[in-house]
Amino acid sequence: MRIEKQRYTERFGSIKINDVQKVLELDSGRWADLPLKEEIAVVKIEEDVIKHFEEKMAIVIPIKNEKLKLFEGVISGVPHECLIIVISNSERKEADRFNMERDTLEQFCHFTQRQALIIHQKDPVIAQALAQAGYTDLLNKGGKVVRDGKSEGMVIGLLVAMLAQKEYVGFVDADNYFPGAVWEYVKCYATGFSISQSPYTMVRILWRYKPKVSGEIYFRKWGRVSETTNKCLNSLISAKTGFETDIIKTANAGEHAASVKLAKILPYASGYAVEPQELISLCEDFGGVLPTTNQKVAKYGIEIFQIESRNPHFHEERGTVHLQEMLLQGLGTVYHSSLCDEETKQMIVKELLAQRALKRGEEPAKPHINRPPSKININSFSNLMAEHLDSYSALKK
Repeated sequence: MRIEKQRYTERFGSIKINDVQKVLELDSGRWADLPLKEEIAVVKIEEDVIKHFEEKMAIVIPIKNEKLKLFEGVISGVPHECLIIVISNSERKEADRFNMERDTLEQFCHFTQRQALIIHQKDPVIAQALAQAGYTDLLNKGGKVVRDGKSEGMVIGLLVAMLAQKEYVGFVDADNYFPGAVWEYVKCYATGFSISQSPYTMVRILWRYKPKVSGEIYFRKWGRVSETTNKCLNSLISAKTGFETDIIKTANAGEHAASVKLAKILPYASGYAVEPQELISLCEDFGGVLPTTNQKVAKYGIEIFQIESRNPHFHEERGTVHLQEMLLQGLGTVYHSSLCDEETKQMIVKELLAQRALKRGEEPAKPHINRPPSKININSFSNLMAEHLDSYSALKK
């Protein structure tokens, strides 16, 4: 793969936020020395290097009542060396959609001879393991089952990736129509990890286009939610540095990955707030404005890569209400951040009123935030889960 070299990097405390790097070539050919003039602007990542990182990576796919054909396409796009971890919150009533997903994954693994795990979010063993580990953040008020929410599924996937001793974890949404896009996302994750100078790394995907079908296909560059959340997050950073910036372009990146060392120290907001909250938490903890409790991480520094894919992202349209919920929850994380200034708060309220996601006189709700997975007794969680891991395997012996 060939991508642009980091042309510009903005520093916010211990965080290095790299501006968008475009994928120039999906397949860069056999190994060869890069001409000196090309090294100035281009990074070529050899296939063996990409495979090295894919072998250490788990890809977590949260899913809820998605079309099986879409799900089948998504898992087929994950490179062979990666461990697939499916966390499903699908219905288990009259039509047991979880069983259908498990059958689909088992058939896929049988013919491809690769390993994958599939777990239902409401599995009582998961709730028991979390409670035993003292991580009740993900459980409902009764403490018996895991709450609904994509974020909760992501955290479970991360914990299972840690149990599988993976060093990197990537997240891919299950509603992607293009398997080739999924394949490219994972290649971008590996590419970002390979060029990072820090063990605490995050790679966030910027879709090249997000097509919309209305009689004919229109290749839209920005979604309304992404554009608005990016603007408000950049406003928060600008207020603290004194220099206006537009460095954040992936505030709502559902497709993103992190080194496990970084992923396990992040708190995770519930619902659609999860992706913006990751950036907010990093800015709060390592931005240099508030006291930093984790000096070891601050010493290494945190690198954030934003990589623009070649494939467009084409997924299910879910309507205006869905977009309003995404916007309301995502901007709620910015609004309630201890870094947020009054001007940015006013901007957020104005945007939410304009999008009819908020009524006059209201303010966005404060998101529920789950503690970082590093705060739990991971050995206790692992000991109970290890006894059941074979039952979650999609490749039957």
